[in-house]
Amino acid sequence: MNDPPVEPLPIPRKKTQNDYIREWLPYREDFLHILLDLEAPPLPRICKICQKDGVYRCPDCMHQPRLCTNCCRTTHASHPFHRIQQWTGNFFEDSALHMVSEDAIEDTDPQDYLQTGLQLHLGHGGAPCPSASANEAPPLSRQSRPTTAGKDGDQTKGDRQDTPTMDDDEWEDVDNIPLHLRPPVGSKHLTIVDVTGVHFCLNAESYPLQLFRAKLCPSTFDKPSTAFTFSVLDDFLRDNVECGTSGMNYYSKLRRVTSNVFPHLVVDRYRELLQVARQWRLLKLLKWSGFQDNMNPSKDGDLVIFCTACPQPGINVGPTANLDESWKYTRAVVMDGNFKAEHMHERRPDDQVWLMDGRGFMVRNPPYQAYLKATPHITEKSSCNNHKAISQASASHGKLNSTGVGATACVRHGCFYPHSVVDFQKGERQLNMDYSLTHALSYNMTGIENVLCFYDINCAYMKNLRRRIESSNLLHLPPSLRITAGIGMWHVHGHKKECYTRYSPLFIKGAGWVDGEIIETLWSMLNIVSASTCGMTSPHRQELLDFQMNDSNFMKMIRMADSLSRKLKTARASVVLAHDAFERFNKAITPEQQRDWGRQEETALLRCVHDPSVMDVFEIQLKKAPTVHAVELRLLEKSPRQGVHHGAASWITRGLAIEEAEIILNIYRKDNGPNPSELKRLTIARRAEKLSADRSRFIADGRIYLRVDDEFEQSDESDGRTDLTLGQDTLDDEDAVSNDGYSDSSLVEVFGRASSNDPTSPYLPLPSKFGSAYCKAKKLHRLAQMELELRMGQANDALHGLRLVLADKAVIFRGVVRPATNYSMRTCAWQMIHSIDTSVKQCAAIYRQCRLAMIALGADSDILDHYQELQKSHLSATAAAFTQGAHDHRDSHLPWFWTMDIPKDTDSKSWLSEFYRIHWLRAKAAKDRWEEENELVTSEFVWVVNFFQYRGMNPDDNPFHHGM
Repeated sequence: MNDPPVEPLPIPRKKTQNDYIREWLPYREDFLHILLDLEAPPLPRICKICQKDGVYRCPDCMHQPRLCTNCCRTTHASHPFHRIQQWTGNFFEDSALHMVSEDAIEDTDPQDYLQTGLQLHLGHGGAPCPSASANEAPPLSRQSRPTTAGKDGDQTKGDRQDTPTMDDDEWEDVDNIPLHLRPPVGSKHLTIVDVTGVHFCLNAESYPLQLFRAKLCPSTFDKPSTAFTFSVLDDFLRDNVECGTSGMNYYSKLRRVTSNVFPHLVVDRYRELLQVARQWRLLKLLKWSGFQDNMNPSKDGDLVIFCTACPQPGINVGPTANLDESWKYTRAVVMDGNFKAEHMHERRPDDQVWLMDGRGFMVRNPPYQAYLKATPHITEKSSCNNHKAISQASASHGKLNSTGVGATACVRHGCFYPHSVVDFQKGERQLNMDYSLTHALSYNMTGIENVLCFYDINCAYMKNLRRRIESSNLLHLPPSLRITAGIGMWHVHGHKKECYTRYSPLFIKGAGWVDGEIIETLWSMLNIVSASTCGMTSPHRQELLDFQMNDSNFMKMIRMADSLSRKLKTARASVVLAHDAFERFNKAITPEQQRDWGRQEETALLRCVHDPSVMDVFEIQLKKAPTVHAVELRLLEKSPRQGVHHGAASWITRGLAIEEAEIILNIYRKDNGPNPSELKRLTIARRAEKLSADRSRFIADGRIYLRVDDEFEQSDESDGRTDLTLGQDTLDDEDAVSNDGYSDSSLVEVFGRASSNDPTSPYLPLPSKFGSAYCKAKKLHRLAQMELELRMGQANDALHGLRLVLADKAVIFRGVVRPATNYSMRTCAWQMIHSIDTSVKQCAAIYRQCRLAMIALGADSDILDHYQELQKSHLSATAAAFTQGAHDHRDSHLPWFWTMDIPKDTDSKSWLSEFYRIHWLRAKAAKDRWEEENELVTSEFVWVVNFFQYRGMNPDDNPFHHGM
């Protein structure tokens, strides 16, 4: 009896937003009916509390209860800023608690409502003052109340013009302004701004301290007429920090909350909001920092918080710690500039009020300005690439007082350093960053002697740092402070080749596993408010940026435990993987090599602070054959040869570069198949367009260097371009080069074919295209000799690149492909192999092109014996040939190009040994960094706990509390 087939149970699918919306659709009409029912009065319309006539309702209260006049005042004594509505006989109309009157009956004209509603008592816990005079004037009656100022009425001189003014062409009449939006006239009142909108308080005999104790912050202090609730100020700060909401946009929102129909008729208190918000920021920072008053002597950065996990002696590091000898107590910093935080010139720069100058993250203004005046900017040329931070350091911006800011942060956790953020006057000048760095390294650094500093251009910046600081009387760094320079992993690849081993964090002892780029992630947070600070005064801008950076540090602090937990989990797993990878290399070398290479690494790490060039030990040390650039430089430095125009060597080098680009483009086309994607076709078209322009310029210059007369020019040169999506669809690896262009062709033939502007054409007007015999006949033999020398340099470059990629391929096969245990790892490993195969094809094709050109130029047998023919079998060396100590290693032989640059009296395996030395050193560096990371994160857990214990238990500080 056959059992029935067993069907697998279906795995429940996780619901998406669309699924939940589909579930809601049947309820759509019911929801709409309820929404409409909420607008209509219930029947009967009675007070929820006393069962009298319910003329009011409060949408801000739960279930928006209906209330009579007395109950409305009573229940809202503790909620004076709710928005209420009043029944007019036909609908509920927006009203206000200050208008809730005994005379507010259904048939009363809204213009005649008594403005003697809910009263706000500041003292005695909200109760009326018991010592108030019994003969105090009663509230205004309907007969004694002055008429409301209308379009023809005048207000008393000196009163604030609270009623919004109307333009002549606007339809609204002042008499038609809704009553709850109209400031009371004829009585003293206080305008109160809350998150629920703008309110009025009648019969206000207010004092600033009483208002503040009632959680109302006054905008003036002689006769306060406007106050802001603590809630609205906190809400504004949250919106500003999280969303970048400007003061104008926030107050526009409050106007909409007050009256969504007539927001433009709500009184304007935008300037008062900006003023009070500045005071509120300072008060919050003083409170959070444990200050009972603002009279104590202040110190730099005392109102803001710093990183909880960085070592700070006396705070989270005890007095018994060995700060001088342990690498764990190295202070790691990163510097960078941000050009989004611009600042316009001020109209009255001398009339400013600084509330917290220097007590946050921005440096004190007077000492910084004195430093800028006393310190000249010295333009230093970089020996590295032309970096934007250096080339545009002196760029002037006349309309800006500040072009941006420069800051220093901790490199491991991304916390800004207090009192280290500086303004840029032009570009990212060294004198600005010097001021930031020296102040950052003076913050809680007692006893710490080692610093790791990351900066995008450290290869140029650190060269004369000590000299610049010693020449200034306003900067100071302890002479014993040892600063190790580093460059972030993303930026270091934009430098010259030597900078990678000298400044990459992978090779810096004590760095742990960091990328040195964390400060780039902080700018996005600061840019939220940068746009609104552009037109502020300098003190206001400083306070806003300080508050934003302090909030960033605060968010880092409260998430530090989760962050360290993730780091520790990653470090423990990576230590095992890095150790296994290193051991595989370690077993493949001899004990003597282990000792020699270990000593090289140790010596380099000890001397790198004073001489970064010693880190070149992590690069290949074999002397390479001359490159094409070295040959070009030698030819240019020589006196020009007779019969050769100046710049001929550079012109030929340009031709070789165009030829290489054409080969790479052909291989790229073949690898993408006959039907590439639209994005691939666009890439091909762009590269072909650039090649076409380069070819045109090269051919035009070639008529000068080759002395082409006008009589040789063709009259019917093609001006069309070949469609690169057609042809060469069956291009083989060796078909990327062509021998058709190397023949004894005349100038007319070569220029005619080259002028077709087809990037796939093998014809370029180089001497090798004419042949050695034709060059001698036309007296171009000196130009041909120059091309031969440059071709040899190009061949050296191609073979060097070929050796590197083949060796990398062997290592990836052994260390990545073979150990791969799942589909994802194998896919990633084979993607690496395919990428290397493309590089192999490119290097091989370029070399074959060089050799064909050498033959056409009449190279002798010695040169051709040195640069042998490259076969496909040469490109498939087995992994065993690259494995020292392998069983078949003794009988395996590497192709000829592995030993062509090694002197005859050198071991034939020197190139391979050098290759293994580099990989051994780099594998050891990775292992050491992960071990350091594991130990650092473990210590950082202890330092975080110590930090909170210090802030919570130190008798000189209040318990550390930070809330928004």
